[in-house]
Amino acid sequence: MSKVKFLIIGAGSRGVSYSRCILESSSKAEVVAVAEPDPIRRDTIVKQHNIADENIFDDWRELTGKGKIADAVVIATQDNQHYEPAMYFIKQGYHVLLEKPMSPDSSQCREIVQAANESGKLFSVCHVLRYTQYTKKLKQLLDSGVIGDIICIQHLEPVGYFHQAHSYIRGHWRNEDESSSMLLAKSCHDLDWLRYIIDSPCSSISSFGNLKYFKKENQPEGAAHRCLDCPVEPQCPYSAKKIYIGRAEKGDFDWPVRTITKDLTVKGVTQALKEGPYGRCVFDCDNTVVDHQVVNMLFENGSTVSFTMTGFTIDAGPRKTRIFGTKGEIYGNESHIEIYDFLTGSRDVYEGNSADGTIIGGHGGGDMGLVSSFIAAIETDNPDEIITGPAETLESHFMVFDAERARKENKVINRAGRLSPPAQKNKAVLDEVFV
Repeated sequence: MSKVKFLIIGAGSRGVSYSRCILESSSKAEVVAVAEPDPIRRDTIVKQHNIADENIFDDWRELTGKGKIADAVVIATQDNQHYEPAMYFIKQGYHVLLEKPMSPDSSQCREIVQAANESGKLFSVCHVLRYTQYTKKLKQLLDSGVIGDIICIQHLEPVGYFHQAHSYIRGHWRNEDESSSMLLAKSCHDLDWLRYIIDSPCSSISSFGNLKYFKKENQPEGAAHRCLDCPVEPQCPYSAKKIYIGRAEKGDFDWPVRTITKDLTVKGVTQALKEGPYGRCVFDCDNTVVDHQVVNMLFENGSTVSFTMTGFTIDAGPRKTRIFGTKGEIYGNESHIEIYDFLTGSRDVYEGNSADGTIIGGHGGGDMGLVSSFIAAIETDNPDEIITGPAETLESHFMVFDAERARKENKVINRAGRLSPPAQKNKAVLDEVFV
């Protein structure tokens, strides 16, 4: 079979990450086209894949009327820009790999899934946490009954204080009206992952959270609108000078520095803070999303889950999980798994992929696992290779929508009437790396 040909829509962090995974997937696939309005970001993928001039586009709409130029498309635009290209490329007969969330609008999510189901083509959403080697090993252990039946789970997503400031106060995902709720933007991964681990539909859900700290009334006395002009900046842990210029002065122009300017010099970064949104005081922005949230879930099998997302943590990962069973307890942190046996008192430890679990580090191998699985599904025409297909994704997206409704209306949402069919037991193409 010839190489699977990909078109990349959106050359931000996620588009570049997935295109790199395609490049590294041996000789099975290649990127042949890209659509991205930012010339520098677009050129990154063009050079990386040696893309021909006729397949370089400023906007995906330029492909209208050109017919199919690839087998599959990766859609990695901003959250509220997923629906239109997803619907177009599904109807054009492409296999579609869509960055999460599908859409901030629940009705658009339903439309995307319906179109995908009717297309006869493969469709997957980038819930990469299901595809890590850590998740594979954890699922194997739980399915083996090593801790008996799951009674309850505590799951923490540490967003990271600097990541909160960069993405959810100053950045693209700061305002729900312009993007989506933070739970959808940041943690639909986690609710999807928990649904996968529990292996039972969620029957009831509640949630609490708010924008508690990063608002105008908490701005220190005498603080300025911009960090570069602020007399109290040296005492602020969320200082833009610290987060961006501090890194640039050390020669670190990777994320998040590279996202705020095209001029990757100390002078360029400083200028971006003088003029752009990332130089603003965290207490004087137009952010509306929460800075902390808890979600409580009851599943159909009787198991309960408590999920916490908070921006007030040292770093942006790894996620930390405790699973309490009838025969034992498991602790995991995306690479390390520790099992305690109630009967024998023994502890078993599994050490796996210790790669960076953050968005920058490929989600602990999840990015590559996702892409490899999608390519394998196309090669073999086998949707069972995909474990984040339309049915699974729609179910976990609606868990998020219901959690947000519960939070805003201060109520428990009974989901018994809106349970999706059980997720099919698909295979994933994952290498075993645990010992």
